[in-house]
Amino acid sequence: MKYTQITEGRFLSRPNRFIAYVDMGGRTEKVHVKNTGRCRELLVEDAVVYLEKGVSPGRSTGYDLVAVKKGDRMINMDSNAPNKAVGEWLLKKELFPSLTNIRAEKTYKTSRFDFYVETEEDKIFLEVKGVTLEREGGAYFPDAPSGRAVKHVEELAEAVKEGYKAYVLFVIQMKGVDFFAPNAETHPAFAEALENARKAGVEILAYDCTVTEESMEIGNPVPVRLQGEEKGEQRILEKIAEPLLKWYDKGRRILPWREDPQPYYVWLSEIMLQQTRVEAVKPYYDRFIQNVPDIQALAEMEEDKLVKLWEGLGYYNRVRNLQKAAKAIVKEHEGKMPSEYESLLELPGIGSYTAGAIASIAYGKAVPAVDGNVLRVLSRLRMDGEDILSQKTKTRVEKELREVIPVNRPGDFNQALMELGAMVCLPNGEPKCGECPWEALCQAHHMGKTAEFPKKKAKKARKIEEKTVLVIQDEDRAAFRRRPEKGLLAGMYEFPVLEGRLAEGKVLEILGQMGLKVLRIRPIGEAKHIFSHKEWHMVGYAIKVDELERPEKPEFRQDWIFVDKNEVRENYPVPSAYAAYTEYLDIKLGVMRDKASQK
Repeated sequence: MKYTQITEGRFLSRPNRFIAYVDMGGRTEKVHVKNTGRCRELLVEDAVVYLEKGVSPGRSTGYDLVAVKKGDRMINMDSNAPNKAVGEWLLKKELFPSLTNIRAEKTYKTSRFDFYVETEEDKIFLEVKGVTLEREGGAYFPDAPSGRAVKHVEELAEAVKEGYKAYVLFVIQMKGVDFFAPNAETHPAFAEALENARKAGVEILAYDCTVTEESMEIGNPVPVRLQGEEKGEQRILEKIAEPLLKWYDKGRRILPWREDPQPYYVWLSEIMLQQTRVEAVKPYYDRFIQNVPDIQALAEMEEDKLVKLWEGLGYYNRVRNLQKAAKAIVKEHEGKMPSEYESLLELPGIGSYTAGAIASIAYGKAVPAVDGNVLRVLSRLRMDGEDILSQKTKTRVEKELREVIPVNRPGDFNQALMELGAMVCLPNGEPKCGECPWEALCQAHHMGKTAEFPKKKAKKARKIEEKTVLVIQDEDRAAFRRRPEKGLLAGMYEFPVLEGRLAEGKVLEILGQMGLKVLRIRPIGEAKHIFSHKEWHMVGYAIKVDELERPEKPEFRQDWIFVDKNEVRENYPVPSAYAAYTEYLDIKLGVMRDKASQK
């Protein structure tokens, strides 16, 4: 939203809500005040103000007062500006990506709401409130009692009951505030109405604005603090950022993706770190960046080579989704990782946690990144008895953190929470409470109940599958088969496998039926590999044959291929599930292979 013909002046006085006198280059000018609120903190004598040339004929004032400087902060105080800025912002689909229709001013019951919006999913009422009152880092509304504001909020709650979605959007007409809160001291009835509305399902949002003398645009989300709602828990959360960031600044780990937080590096590291320890990830990350330096290279690399680079990390769908997302970024975003949380969520393999991590760490967006570490830490902090494996719990915690995340350091805040869970507030009832920056705040610590939190609903027992792994080789080659393109370990290469736990004699019998001439067979031990939903319990046999050839009977062939052992090392991705048996071919998987080759 932009103005034209802006002139600077110095505020002199304000005889009533609508009129002010301003010094404009040595002459006193009577001007119109577009904000009819109290504004005592802003309109002080000699304050620098900005005025737009009026266009209404016959008016006694030739200028409108639209902005003021308070110290180093520029504040827009035009009561029409928030609706104009929000209208432009909504048309960009920033708040509602699936927007299909937007209409200014819509009557519902006795209220005329600022916007009526339709998306592909919902019908929405949106009420906009401009906020100009700031003190001690917080923004507050209203600056004077407003019965109309109370009525609007109450009738939004009624709209929710009838199936509409409803939002109150507080537009903070400045930058640099840490939070928004209702002005309970001035108007307790409004604060109470806002709390009741949230409980009824009305979304309460606050955004700051980028303000110049000539413009105002919607900026970033600002945490909303409501009094009385979940008072105890929220008061604790409001106290966590300062000690957490001091602790993080003092001793954070030096990690390659932290020192150079480019969007691609943050994204790659977060995908690698899913279900994998930081120390295990480091060498894989370095190797991957060396071979796949950017999103374009990731999109273009052959899948087998990509999976080979991932070999040893497991969960191979992660790297396949990485490539799918890279191709989407190249096609839809000109090769640049999108910065908005909602756009990141649309990419394959990126959920709310990864989207929050990228948006906050790489782009400085004030959105949370909630994973198991964060849920565990906050569960102990507040003795929260909800199941942390529940999506409902995660969604609630994400919403709560949005209200307290520091807008000036969201990425550091999220990384500090992860660090606390990884280094101090450890799982399995073994936190290092003496090293914790929240020792004085943590309820579970004070009650001696850290071992009782977090709460988790018992998982369904994993299915156990017995398998017999055959490491079959002749002088130069070994037998492998490629797994199906869909499902577990899709498209990777594995040893021939027989179902069940078979004795040596039974294996020899089956090999004979296959037509293989066995020179030697020996057991090579047991191994176990755990997937999220099943376990493989394996027994292996090393089998030397005269010459490898396909079994004669179709039921035994299993799409075998015979591969030179050196080629396996370089070109064929083998799942880490078989790590215990690749050693019998002198094959190391993943970065272990690279280390072995450097000796």
